[in-house]
Amino acid sequence: MVILCFVVLLTLCLFLCLQLALGHGARRLHISTAAGAKYGVGFWKPGSGIIHQIILENYAYPGVMLIGTDSHTPNGGGLGSICIGVGGADAVDVMAGIPWELKCPKVIGVKLTGTLSGWTSPKDVILKVAGILTVKGGTGAIIEYHGPGVDSISCTGMATICNMGAEIGATTSVFPYNHRMRTYLKKTGRAEIAAVADEYSDLLVPDQGCEYDQIIELNLDELKPHINGPFTPDLAHPVSEVGAAAQKNGWPLEVKVGLIGSCTNSSYEDMGRAASVAKQALDKGLKCKAQFTVTPGSEQIRATIERDGYSKILGDVGGVVLANACGPCIGQWDRRDVKKGEKNTIVTSYNRNFTARNDANPATHAFVTSPEIVTALAIAGTLNFNPETDYLTTPSGEKFKLEPPNGDELPSRDFDPGQDTYQHPPADGSSLKVDVNPQSNRLQLLEPFDKWHRNDLENMQVLIKVKGKCTTDHISAAGPWLKFRGHLDNISNNMLIGAVNSENDAVNKIKNHLTGEYGGVPDVARHYKSMLHWSPGIWEGDRGIVDKTNLKKQGLLPLTFSNPSDYDKIRPDDKISIRGLKSFAPGKPLTAVLKHSDGTEETLQLNHSFNETQIQWFQAGSALNRMKEMQH
Repeated sequence: MVILCFVVLLTLCLFLCLQLALGHGARRLHISTAAGAKYGVGFWKPGSGIIHQIILENYAYPGVMLIGTDSHTPNGGGLGSICIGVGGADAVDVMAGIPWELKCPKVIGVKLTGTLSGWTSPKDVILKVAGILTVKGGTGAIIEYHGPGVDSISCTGMATICNMGAEIGATTSVFPYNHRMRTYLKKTGRAEIAAVADEYSDLLVPDQGCEYDQIIELNLDELKPHINGPFTPDLAHPVSEVGAAAQKNGWPLEVKVGLIGSCTNSSYEDMGRAASVAKQALDKGLKCKAQFTVTPGSEQIRATIERDGYSKILGDVGGVVLANACGPCIGQWDRRDVKKGEKNTIVTSYNRNFTARNDANPATHAFVTSPEIVTALAIAGTLNFNPETDYLTTPSGEKFKLEPPNGDELPSRDFDPGQDTYQHPPADGSSLKVDVNPQSNRLQLLEPFDKWHRNDLENMQVLIKVKGKCTTDHISAAGPWLKFRGHLDNISNNMLIGAVNSENDAVNKIKNHLTGEYGGVPDVARHYKSMLHWSPGIWEGDRGIVDKTNLKKQGLLPLTFSNPSDYDKIRPDDKISIRGLKSFAPGKPLTAVLKHSDGTEETLQLNHSFNETQIQWFQAGSALNRMKEMQH
């Protein structure tokens, strides 16, 4: 990816329920109201848990369409919902009454046969699929799971699978409505919705004879427990083989920390299965050799597992129960057991394991797997342990093997809601005003972006040419940066600090071509902005990166190479002109002129996916600017 100019905008996680047109409009509108009737659309205070869990427990239902400003919004697919992660600008537009657009995705079918059993869990389904499709294989597609094997997976297990579909680039993932969803809806106080879903169940399953753009078949009888990593969630290994792979590749075998929970794997069933493994160890006098942390996904889960004794078991084996939050999954972890730069291994039940994501240490080898496998490896203290075949040793020298985990899908009693953390909105908010301290380093009111100057973009200095993977983690890291998500200027200080510079294979070290000195990406970008008066523009094109509507809404110019190999023609010290903007039109390619430092030039063709409305956003400087123009 070659970056000419890049603006980062993160918003608070907002979810909007959109009605999916399945007929019987009045009845369906009633369902939509009933879905949130217990709480409505309001504010969930800190301590409530992770928004994806809140949605599954209270708002999602079969047939609804939801958009949310986080890539793991598809968690709701476990309840037969079409839930799609979007940019903050998309959410704002929908709240303002502007239609949300999405290029029609392909559909990849994953046919499941057989039955999950033993140490194999729902997490292993998506870990296996990630190994097949890779982090880019689901791009531009919805993953639809179907087949007789679906019925052996719990509703929250389906949510786990859909949640991690983000790691293969999928637009979203979804399961067909079945009895496991019905049971979950009833247990979470939504029996009325379950009854209507039963009535219209034929609309909530794949059409007979439907065709898919791609088919993957998995026999759950043959699926083995998996563990993926390090540094990428698509490097899949059966648990039985990861020890040998670690020895071959020089990955640290010792497991320093095991971490369970997160929005991907913190259901009642997950915690129960992990606790069943922990109790076996405790009964034999063993505790975890590694550090062990537990992150409940919601206040409801925290309260229920505490009531039912799971928290005590996990604590007794050596676990520390953390806050109801994302926590270490997104880097909110004040880790002190290793120094930064020290090579080490951690295993988690999270969804992502890119470099430095969990603890800001680029030398940490992070692996993702199921909560029960994490627990087993934390007890054993090594990657070179397969709970299906290997033995543990008690303090008295007795050898024993862990039995396969078990855990109730749902509590036998009702869920314990815990503390009431929901806040209703005011009845009349028309007089409310948002006051932001100008000196705040966490909140900043946005100023309108400059309009396009009606000319082609000439002689723009390349900021960085990125080598290798460039995910959202590389572009705008989470962790300690999250406190600046409401402050555009401050959060821009993490722009591309995790990306690898193709010029020197270094991270966050690029050449300032105005001074000849090397500096961090944000520092050089700020200098260019002050000296060169950059025009808005971003160029994405490293072999299949997809341009984003959210970028267009910020007045940026996402483009792809007509010929992907043209990416190799870009040099880090190039100046680039983009021509054809005066006649910018849907379907009409633009032209890039590369001016190399040796005086030579090359011309490339660039594609785009702008429609007429989106071109108006670019010309106005942003979608919000265009909205304001239309008011006058």
